[in-house]
Amino acid sequence: MQRSPGKKLLLLVGLVAIAAVGIGVWRHQAGGKTPAEVPGRAANAGVPVTTAVASQGEIDLSLKVIGRAEAYSTVNVRSRVNGQLQSLAFTPGSHVKKGDLLAQVDQRPLKAAYDEAMGNVARDQAQLVKAEADLARYENMLGKGFVSRADYDLYKANLGVARAALESDRAAARAAQTQLDFTTIVAPFDGVTGAPLAYPGATLSADTTDIVVLNQVDPIRVAFAIPEDSLAAVRQSVRRGTLPVMAKIPGDEGEPLQGELEFIDNAVDATTGTIVLKGRFANRDGRLTPGQFAEVTLPTTRLFDAISIPVVALQSSSTGTFVFVVKPDSTVEQRSITTGATTADRVVVDKGLQAGERVVTEGQMLLVDGARVRIDKG
Repeated sequence: MQRSPGKKLLLLVGLVAIAAVGIGVWRHQAGGKTPAEVPGRAANAGVPVTTAVASQGEIDLSLKVIGRAEAYSTVNVRSRVNGQLQSLAFTPGSHVKKGDLLAQVDQRPLKAAYDEAMGNVARDQAQLVKAEADLARYENMLGKGFVSRADYDLYKANLGVARAALESDRAAARAAQTQLDFTTIVAPFDGVTGAPLAYPGATLSADTTDIVVLNQVDPIRVAFAIPEDSLAAVRQSVRRGTLPVMAKIPGDEGEPLQGELEFIDNAVDATTGTIVLKGRFANRDGRLTPGQFAEVTLPTTRLFDAISIPVVALQSSSTGTFVFVVKPDSTVEQRSITTGATTADRVVVDKGLQAGERVVTEGQMLLVDGARVRIDKG
């Protein structure tokens, strides 16, 4: 069906009116501006980024090496007397306190020896009392001339013999008591027990038969080796005071353990060119276990007035290393830099950056030179 020219004109006028109404509504919502006059909101907002400020000051360089945890003290618990193991008083793998009962040896043979020694002491005490009374009596008679000097001297000597015999038997009683005490085996320090190495009914040989291995794990040490050419820097750091050591446990999501350097070996291993160091760590929560690997970070050299930024700010290209620097107008500049030494999480900038300048640490993948940014953090 064909429309007449008049109808076509009316349809065109209607469409123009509808378009005009739509533009008026849009202009009202856009603050009276045309679409060309209103830039995109995303362009105004900028790319969201996280930033950090380049700082200037002292910075400690550090070594990263692999170490292994070791018990602060290890003891093979043994009986100090011959006898039969009567009982074990610990749970394998459990924590024990100093003085806690670990094992009990049959006391009966040593208890009999102790009782015999105490009987000898009682006998000698009675003989001493008699010797003292005899001497006192003969001393009185000597003054009256009823006994000879030789008889008096004999009884005086008997008193000395009685006293010596009593002291000897008292010493034997103390020795018997010590042997009896050795049948009760207690923990020499706080630690963790291993698996039993002897069980009730076993015959123990004095100072020979192991009962259990006890490890002291709080505090605990981490041993690690560093190259010999780093030793001078470490010694210089030690002269400034206590040298902190950090240990990160692989697979552990907790914060790294903080400790201090406690030991530097007295010789370099000629085959590897390394020297062993040990750090001491508190281990109250038992995160470190003897034999476990740990990533050790050790400060070595302190730089002064060094400009540094977080390592995550660094970007690489075919022309070298660069960072995105945020300018006052909220745009970024891609700037090449020269880096120096690196610590655990910061890098020293030798050239290309001034202290106080702000660099992008997150969001670099969406940036190009001159892009506008919106700082979410930093």
